[in-house]
Amino acid sequence: MSALRLLYLALALAGAVAPLSQLLAGGLPAALARFTPGPSDMLITAIALALWAIAETWVRRNWLALIALPVTFLLGPGCGLPLYLFLRTAPVR
Repeated sequence: MSALRLLYLALALAGAVAPLSQLLAGGLPAALARFTPGPSDMLITAIALALWAIAETWVRRNWLALIALPVTFLLGPGCGLPLYLFLRTAPVR
């Protein structure tokens, strides 16, 4: 398994900790009622997006798309992901 795949798996496991702990503590209805994404969820999402963007940019050589990375960490994945997808779909020169 590649290092990138291991990082993705580690991030997925880290992102599952809070929802699973709430699910085990009170069952599904209670977990759904109590769980709201927090700063750690946003950070995990931003890191996963950054890893994916770097890996894909490395292959496609579309370096301009990396502008989305600082935006992701400053403004959040809700802004960084759409920006990255916008820049990614532009024709590569």
